[in-house]
Amino acid sequence: MNSILFDIGATKTRVAYSSDGEIFEKPKVFETPKSYEEGRDIFIKSAKECANGREIKSIAGGMSRSIWDGAEERFKNDLEKNFGVLALIENDAAIVGLGEANWGAGRGFKIVAYITVSTGVGGVRIVDGKIDEHSIGFEPGKQVIDIETKKTLEDMISGKALQRKTGKNPKEITDPAVWIEHAKILAIGLNNIIVEWSPNCVVLGGSMITGDPAIPLDKTEEYLKEILKIFPKLPAIKKAELGDFGGLYGALAYIKERV
Repeated sequence: MNSILFDIGATKTRVAYSSDGEIFEKPKVFETPKSYEEGRDIFIKSAKECANGREIKSIAGGMSRSIWDGAEERFKNDLEKNFGVLALIENDAAIVGLGEANWGAGRGFKIVAYITVSTGVGGVRIVDGKIDEHSIGFEPGKQVIDIETKKTLEDMISGKALQRKTGKNPKEITDPAVWIEHAKILAIGLNNIIVEWSPNCVVLGGSMITGDPAIPLDKTEEYLKEILKIFPKLPAIKKAELGDFGGLYGALAYIKERV
């Protein structure tokens, strides 16, 4: 396979090498630079270091739409020009969701809804281990929750929103009432996602879910049961299992499908 796998998020970038398409070697992890040129140059240097002189036949991974002013196509072109191989780029949340559906908490389920709550809120619908068909992409965090203010799910429960509201890093907020209120809002968002996507399983990831403190999943599921009445039962609600490297696992699945 001889592939470079990557996950470029708003905060961290992860790059790794896979020789066989089944596992990847120890990743290089660094802060995502603010400027495109610096990010591209550090990425290329890291990819070459991961390959360590070995052949690179393909490159694949996820990239946040919130960085570098939507430079996905530019980044793709620069990678293909520099390495002379095919570069595949998807939304970072979609790639992490693909990893969870194939290797993590969603494995064994036909239809998986992956939702990440961290700096922002994103997600993807996975069917039969593949990202579902779409015209542009999936942005469940942009669903409007408050009709009066037009606030979205992301506006109300993301880490950035909480920090803006309190002036504190979410890690510093220990008041249970704050996290329970977030569970109530998340339950409303999940209701909308479930009735539209009809998944067998919902996997929840991101630092606002898997961190400490975090939005309590037991409370979220409790509130969801009060709201969601149209279906006879809830889909399985699970916490993401792959930690910081879900995007690299997703890139493995993505490249096996596309190359």
